[in-house]
Amino acid sequence: MQDRSEDVPAQPTQPQAEPPRPGSTAPPAPTVPNQSQAHHQPSPLPRPESAPGPYPGPVPAGGYGPPPAYAPAPPYAYGQPSGFPPPSGGRGGGGRAVLWAAVGAVVASALWAGGIFLLGPLGDDPDLAGYRARTDLCSSVDYTALRTEYAERDSAPTHTSLTHEAIDQSACSISLKTSSSSSYADAYLSVEMDLHKSTDPSPEFTALWSEYDQRFKDYEVERVSGFGDEAYLATEDTTSGTGTSGSRSVILAVRDGWMTYQMSWSAYTSSYETTTPPETDEVARWVRTDTRSTLENLRSD
Repeated sequence: MQDRSEDVPAQPTQPQAEPPRPGSTAPPAPTVPNQSQAHHQPSPLPRPESAPGPYPGPVPAGGYGPPPAYAPAPPYAYGQPSGFPPPSGGRGGGGRAVLWAAVGAVVASALWAGGIFLLGPLGDDPDLAGYRARTDLCSSVDYTALRTEYAERDSAPTHTSLTHEAIDQSACSISLKTSSSSSYADAYLSVEMDLHKSTDPSPEFTALWSEYDQRFKDYEVERVSGFGDEAYLATEDTTSGTGTSGSRSVILAVRDGWMTYQMSWSAYTSSYETTTPPETDEVARWVRTDTRSTLENLRSD
């Protein structure tokens, strides 16, 4: 036997041709590939019914034909948030964590901003300047100076009050008569105190009273000192030269911390049973004096 190298394939055995029989035609000899062709011809691969891998499905014969229909990808585990791109990466765990951290930060910022809008600056406590709510404000009103003109005291003044976690309000209305012979009130006095416990009234108070003459053209407004943090005096006089028609009014508005107060006097010449109402300058002096003593009562009572 002749030795051969292991890396050289064995030569196939040539079949012996059978001699033709008399009277028959010899079939053509089978074509046998030469040695070089046999060595380089690739052997056909098996064609399984299905190919292994992540996408199962039948494989067309010969590797041709339309691509197989793959199963749809599974839905996003937590639902895709609207307005945000899907997390990157094959597994998605880190992407989802970053996404929800960003969403949480946005929501927290919105809630924090909403709390500031609804509740005002954090840490602001109401500055009530020592004033307390009154159920009967009339019992604390001192109008001694006004009684220089209106000697008859009102025996049944009216009062109202409101208590709430945001604001406490007290109001008093007094009828003023020059004498007991007066059938009707010659003038009217009203006093109101508001304790603002939720928001600082400073900006609104300044805007309302410093520009009071914008709303009521007949009024004149001036800022006065000696009352709380700020105060405004508003006066009106629409009486005619004869003093038989028109009205006169004096209002003193005061803000002390988060407390707001006003004392208002008004008179109509048509209802005055004597001569004419006193001049607004004179009434303004009385109102200032009575406001000072009334504010002291509202702090000490």
